[in-house]
Amino acid sequence: MKKKLIQRGLLGFPLGIAIGFVITIFISIGVGQGNYYAVRPELMDVMGGELNAVILQTVLCGIMGSCFAMASVIWDIDSWGLAKQSGIYFTIACVVMLPIAYVTNWMEHTMIGILSYVGIFVAIFISVWLIQYSIWKMKIKRMNERVHNRNEREDQ
Repeated sequence: MKKKLIQRGLLGFPLGIAIGFVITIFISIGVGQGNYYAVRPELMDVMGGELNAVILQTVLCGIMGSCFAMASVIWDIDSWGLAKQSGIYFTIACVVMLPIAYVTNWMEHTMIGILSYVGIFVAIFISVWLIQYSIWKMKIKRMNERVHNRNEREDQ
């Protein structure tokens, strides 16, 4: 289990950076008025310049990716039910994502901004979860059909 955690954490770091880059594209679409912002202007102000802000955001995105990837071992714990796995993974994702989003100014630092961000995060999490659930349900159905067909052939 420790080996899996380390491997996934190392692989998750660059993935987190890539996801962070995509987030900056969406933020730029929303507030950039046709311009690309590598970081939010508020983060540049806090960090004393664009380069420092980009470095901080990049490191935090890498950490986010590592944490998400490491948390994915939860899905490998067969003794836990799907509800427990989902709940624990969601909790870890929130504990990791929300402070990073706050520090990087991906959300407004108001109660409405935080609640809006949490709402968007929950909606995305549920959407991804439902898509993954549907995919696995179809795969399991196909596997069961193959086993059933194989058993029928062996019985004949």
